[in-house]
Amino acid sequence: MENLQKLAKEDEDPGGGGQVLASPQKQSWLEGYHGSIKTIEDLDQYLCLKEDEKTALKQVAKKFHIRIPAYYLSLIKDKNDVFDPIRRQCVPSPEELAADHYEQIDPLAEVKTSPVPCLVHRYPDRALLLVTGRCFMYCRHCTRKRLWCARIQEPTLKDIELALSYVKANLKIREIIISGGDPLTLADDRLDCILAMVARLDHIQAVRLGTRAPVVLPQRITKSLCEVLGKYDKLWINVQFNHPSEITEQSTAACRKLQALGIPLSNQSVLLKGVNDSASVMTELCRRLQSIRVRPYYLFQCDPVVGTSHFRTSLLKGIEIIEQMQGHTGGMCVPTFVVDGTGGKGKIPLGPNYLLSLSQDGAWLRSWRNEVFFYRGGTAR
Repeated sequence: MENLQKLAKEDEDPGGGGQVLASPQKQSWLEGYHGSIKTIEDLDQYLCLKEDEKTALKQVAKKFHIRIPAYYLSLIKDKNDVFDPIRRQCVPSPEELAADHYEQIDPLAEVKTSPVPCLVHRYPDRALLLVTGRCFMYCRHCTRKRLWCARIQEPTLKDIELALSYVKANLKIREIIISGGDPLTLADDRLDCILAMVARLDHIQAVRLGTRAPVVLPQRITKSLCEVLGKYDKLWINVQFNHPSEITEQSTAACRKLQALGIPLSNQSVLLKGVNDSASVMTELCRRLQSIRVRPYYLFQCDPVVGTSHFRTSLLKGIEIIEQMQGHTGGMCVPTFVVDGTGGKGKIPLGPNYLLSLSQDGAWLRSWRNEVFFYRGGTAR
């Protein structure tokens, strides 16, 4: 548990000095984590910020603090390009201080739908277990800013036991999603303990683990971690690649290690203005994901969480992207575009309308080539 205690102690002081190492790809995961950029001064060493930029970003950092692994920063192609898609996801922006009246700190009402601490139960057959508030990187579009802004206390094993007692008493729950924060920030032995607790629940048929580690700190996928994960045969992993530049030799190798354990990998992208809000970028991303056997699963509309208005596109943009992908690339490369309903309403899939009208005789349909034709039959119940 020594590593876990070090991480917890460090997170009590997020302003502690980080260090940008010359070869971040060769760092161990703990070196990468402890050496993360956590202050504007750290960031300045890499980006050579102007004085007015530093002043503005310090105001942002007071509200939404910073953590960026040196590995992820190294993926920025042009340090001076404020619109670089990697920089946009990890480096603070004064735009985060813009206040939109409809934005909330908990837009998905996760607190409201938590029957016990660290467990969200929104859907009948699955529940979300939040095992940490820490992440390898604080993404600027993060949905759970409430966890790392308000310094919410890290869940204890007793908290997790209480949450799983609730699950044990609810036999309709067949799936557990383990998230946070990022569960892989936990030490291997603690993660093993939590997975073992879940595995003892006989009615749980699937366990999903959400992480950005292969994307932002691929060094975390170590032999010892794989030994832990390989013990659990109900495990699925969801990652979050948002841009083709994130698919590197290192991130591919991390995914390969997990796949070698027999763990299926799926990707959940977030639609972000200036990052991936075009059919060409999204198509390239999803084709490259398919090439490394990571299934494009969801494309999320960016949630209306405070400080993210500059990332949000219109809903029509997401639908347009899916329409421009459908038929022009393989179906396995086309994710489902979803909006996570505010107030705990759940995920709503949105897509182009290919059913134009329906009658007893059949249906008028529209093809991906925009050809309208009559499909006879297929309407009987």
